[in-house]
Amino acid sequence: MDSYDVVVVGGGHNALVAAAYLARAGRSVLVLEKLDHVGGAAVSEQVFPGVPARLSRYSYLVSLLPDRVVADLGLRLSLRSRAVASYTPHGRGGLLVERTPGEATAASFRELTGSDAEWRRWRRWYDELADLAGVLAPTLLEPLESRERTRRRVEAAGLARVWEQVFERPLGEALRELFTDDLVRGVAATDGLIGTHTSLDDLRANRCFLYHVIGNGTGEWRVPVGGMGAVTAELARAAREAGARIVTGAEVSRVDADGVSAEVEFGDRVVGARFVLSGVAPAVLDSLRGKEVRRVAEGSQLKVNMLLRKLPRLRGGIDPRLAFAGTLHLAESYGQLETAYRESAAGRVPSVLPAEMYCHTLTDPSILAPEQARRGWHTLTLFGLHTPAALFERDNDGLREHLVGRYLSALDEHLVEPIEECLAVDADGRPCVEARTPLDLEAELGLPRGNIFHDELAWPFAETRDEVGRWGVETDVANLLLCGSGARRGGAVSGIGGHNAAMAVLSPQPRRQVLPMPPPGSA
Repeated sequence: MDSYDVVVVGGGHNALVAAAYLARAGRSVLVLEKLDHVGGAAVSEQVFPGVPARLSRYSYLVSLLPDRVVADLGLRLSLRSRAVASYTPHGRGGLLVERTPGEATAASFRELTGSDAEWRRWRRWYDELADLAGVLAPTLLEPLESRERTRRRVEAAGLARVWEQVFERPLGEALRELFTDDLVRGVAATDGLIGTHTSLDDLRANRCFLYHVIGNGTGEWRVPVGGMGAVTAELARAAREAGARIVTGAEVSRVDADGVSAEVEFGDRVVGARFVLSGVAPAVLDSLRGKEVRRVAEGSQLKVNMLLRKLPRLRGGIDPRLAFAGTLHLAESYGQLETAYRESAAGRVPSVLPAEMYCHTLTDPSILAPEQARRGWHTLTLFGLHTPAALFERDNDGLREHLVGRYLSALDEHLVEPIEECLAVDADGRPCVEARTPLDLEAELGLPRGNIFHDELAWPFAETRDEVGRWGVETDVANLLLCGSGARRGGAVSGIGGHNAAMAVLSPQPRRQVLPMPPPGSA
């Protein structure tokens, strides 16, 4: 039986990060991926028959990937800033938020609210969140601190108010106090709901919000040049060049680990290992270990990929190259978001569908064929909120098609011309529109219930005394570790779970802190 220092189950981006670090440290590493390619959700594919554009089919932006990981692994990546943070059409025009807010943003707030007061509150809030990002981001690549120590870090930076707003009280409560305008509240709230099915008055929204605003110390969501597949290709290169062996088409069927040694079965083969790292969701790992599998949190998103012959014009008169360059919000006022949650939690398709959109090719046209780029073609990505997996169980295909129609109709309300008139067609003459539901993600990528985070997101600090000084990747067996999005501080395209699992292998003794922990049951 062949044996390795480390066998990594799954070949997603986190798994490749772990493999690269460990192989560079001299460990023998085998990565096993069931699909015929690595990358998991971080891939680029030719989605439409006969149309050579390569879209980021699932995940599509990068925020949490630390510069330190890029430098450590020698990744040759280009991540570009978008010209605009967001644009939200409304009855009187639209709320424009520039990436570096200036007079155009101030004027947009003034037009919406009638004064500069809301803009001043917005600017203060996001300045404080930027300071919070600078404090917390470096800790994501270190052993877990206690909640109390993290709080002291934040308060020492003069951010006691922000600590209370983000960590102690529901996000919705803080936003209702901070802002008076319902649309402004909603634009701020959406980062708490990406892929997360919850009310804004639940701390689950806070955790989702936190990870969306602290990435890499800035919270900026950047466009990967070449698409998400370029990120995966670089990680795979780094792992292979360091000596890791990557095997695709290798579906793991069994994982056994006893704390000292381990066995992994795939196909008709069994390999031994000192450590097993799991890049698959914890629920999938439980199944591979023969353990009872608990139900995970619902995935709650519908992603629509489109290819356009031209960008549509907006009724508000704004240049579509501005409106679609950042995140364009649809039906995402605070009240609309909460109503959509309540309706979907009751098992009903929301009466109004919150969604956000962006155009990759306004920042990076390289994913198009040269002729398409010259002719002004563009991609368009829509990400729908509050569409949990349970809604699709009765008729996944039918509801998917129904929702795509509704989303496009909702977009048409803000356009001079219907979006259908802007769509390209594939080799069979069909509009270039593709959608993926949570159940599709479960079937295609093995994400339980289509949850893009593998399960509930957790705070980026220790929540029990035993976790202090550990890496947030540990399981009940010492030589079986999580390296994917299901690890504490995992989620999104970050590589953090992979880095921390590798560090747990290379420095397995936990570093303890003698610091107070919160009482049991505290938030």
